Amino acid sequence: MFFNWPMFARALRLALFGQPLSVRRWAYVIFFSGLFLLFRTFVVLGRALDHMLFSGFRRQRVTEPVFIIAPPRSGTTLVQNLFSLDADRFVHLKMYQTIFPAVCYQRCFDGLGGLDRILGRPVARLLGWCEKKWFGGWDDMHKMRLNQPEEDDALFLYAFASEAIFLLFPYIRELWEAGFPDALPIEKRHRLMSYYRSCLQRHLYANGPTRTLLSKATQSSGTVESLMAEFPDARFITIIRHPYKSVASHVSLFVPVWQAHSPDIAKDGPVSKAYAQLAVEWYKHLFQFRKKIDPARYHCIDYRELVRNPGAVVAEAYAHFGWTVSAALRARLEDATQRQGEFKSKHEYTLEEFGLSKAWIQTELGDVLDHYKLER
Repeated sequence: MFFNWPMFARALRLALFGQPLSVRRWAYVIFFSGLFLLFRTFVVLGRALDHMLFSGFRRQRVTEPVFIIAPPRSGTTLVQNLFSLDADRFVHLKMYQTIFPAVCYQRCFDGLGGLDRILGRPVARLLGWCEKKWFGGWDDMHKMRLNQPEEDDALFLYAFASEAIFLLFPYIRELWEAGFPDALPIEKRHRLMSYYRSCLQRHLYANGPTRTLLSKATQSSGTVESLMAEFPDARFITIIRHPYKSVASHVSLFVPVWQAHSPDIAKDGPVSKAYAQLAVEWYKHLFQFRKKIDPARYHCIDYRELVRNPGAVVAEAYAHFGWTVSAALRARLEDATQRQGEFKSKHEYTLEEFGLSKAWIQTELGDVLDHYKLER
């Protein structure tokens, strides 16, 4: 199971010894790093048991997987939820499945879930209450529940190759490859993708061997070239939203966490600007990626159309890839379109709050703005 130990050691050194002493930061880093390593050890054990108890996963094919990839706050969750309505075609990852990516654990959870239903679902009700306590504060930005579709960021986090590490280690430039795995040395990229393939094989083996894997991962904006090399028959769906909106919203998610363990990090300081630079580089990377892939395997969704008529956007993507929209799916999409029309986001931020500006975005992403006819 691949793990970027040198980068992990570098992150610890920066957090513990690269800054002025802070008891609060040390406490956060030591506690959450220890918790992370504990979870990772548990996952490693489960994946080792898979080789003894469910060795058939190694023969599981990952055929024409579909990757939904775009910078954060671009509508990837909505697109994943819409495509997940086609349960006959797709199998997606749920949050608990990304936290415990081993067949043996999923079989255990399936068994416990069945027993809980027989007993009247007391555990499910308790978990529902806990989820509202744990994740409820994020509902206006990104609703998270253990049994709902979720991006597979946790799979990359276990390899220490995810932008999520910047929550605890806000050293974006020094740990750049964590948020941009396509910049890793080729040998590490191969090992990372081999590990990721094994995760998808396990998931398909346990949840739908004959269905198509549907993955959503915003952090894969910096991993698309590695994914294309590892899965040459994959389909890629990306979304273009105006960076004036998405970049500010993206940074806003991380600032409260940074200030919890490092109150000296200013909202409009250099850390926010460095993190915004990562988002901008993802835009550039995806913009170049469209030229490197077969157009038949690539589809770009305009965020403006997505929020205006999500059902039509899905139908257009299906037509592009040659898939058929069933009558049942069409009815579900019509219902989803009606509900989307009633949704109003409460999560609004401006670039200026984080020391950024529209002029900077125009300088960095002028070609992108012009190509997609986004206002300057």
